[in-house]
Amino acid sequence: MGEHLSVSTGELDGFEGLHQAVKGSHVDVMQLERGKLRGTLSHVGIGDFSLSIGTFNVGIRTQRIATDDKLIIGMLLGAKSRVTHWAFDMRPADVLVIPPACEHDGVFQSASSYAAIRFDLGELPAVFGGEPRLSDAETWREKNHYRANNAIGMVAADRLPQIVSHLARHPGALTSSSAEFWKRVIVDCLTATIVTSLPPDDFGHLPSAMKLVRDVEDYLQQAGIRPVHVSEICSVLRLSRRSLHRAFHEVFGIGPVTFLRHKRLCAIHSILRDSGPRDTTVTDVALRQGFSELGRFSQYYRAMFGEYPSQTLGYAA
Repeated sequence: MGEHLSVSTGELDGFEGLHQAVKGSHVDVMQLERGKLRGTLSHVGIGDFSLSIGTFNVGIRTQRIATDDKLIIGMLLGAKSRVTHWAFDMRPADVLVIPPACEHDGVFQSASSYAAIRFDLGELPAVFGGEPRLSDAETWREKNHYRANNAIGMVAADRLPQIVSHLARHPGALTSSSAEFWKRVIVDCLTATIVTSLPPDDFGHLPSAMKLVRDVEDYLQQAGIRPVHVSEICSVLRLSRRSLHRAFHEVFGIGPVTFLRHKRLCAIHSILRDSGPRDTTVTDVALRQGFSELGRFSQYYRAMFGEYPSQTLGYAA
């Protein structure tokens, strides 16, 4: 955890390019439809963790032998025709779990796009520490399919390619701590549908809302100006998101995600105010603090502080 980020994007010129459809895992590919296969394949790497996003214009069959010891979680981003994995019929934004050392068989009958993350089961407690079921390796030992949650599924499917696009354009802007934040953002996008499908985890006594919030703020103070994702807080304090959400709404009247966004905006304001146009750029500072959609970031910033970030940095209004 806490390692630097790398991003690569390439054009596909034939089905052979999809042998590395998931970075670090070999996939056998057969073309099903006539025509020249074209598309793109992008990889984001943070240590042993990876995100892969692929798009292609003709149908293919994919098979993966049971030699990979990593967990793979995939999402269908879009499809022109039917897509099946094992016996699961996939719809856009549906999530697929491929356990370690598990054979995989998928059929994309026509043009499609997908996203997949690959990581070690040993990282589960650090990523899902606040969700006992998800932090337990046994939860991920069986292949599974999760139907997309209409409220969040397509948002995640739309956001993942945007994240890769922004990171690919500004890879040098990211530090090890901001790379860790983006890793959590990516995992969050892929697993949000899984989290919302689980029954509540209400084990033991829930601390008072005020004490819980104080614990969170103590942790944020120790973290300094680096961006902190809500999943990191849940993992460190061993809390479910539901518990954290209830506490923040009781104390502040806003959820923890909004609170953390406001805190990151304040950090950006302080950095920009203490810098000049020759020292940094708004884009670099925003990416380091976890904002990839720069237009929306600018709207958040102006709504919060009454000026654009470029003005804070010292450019003329």
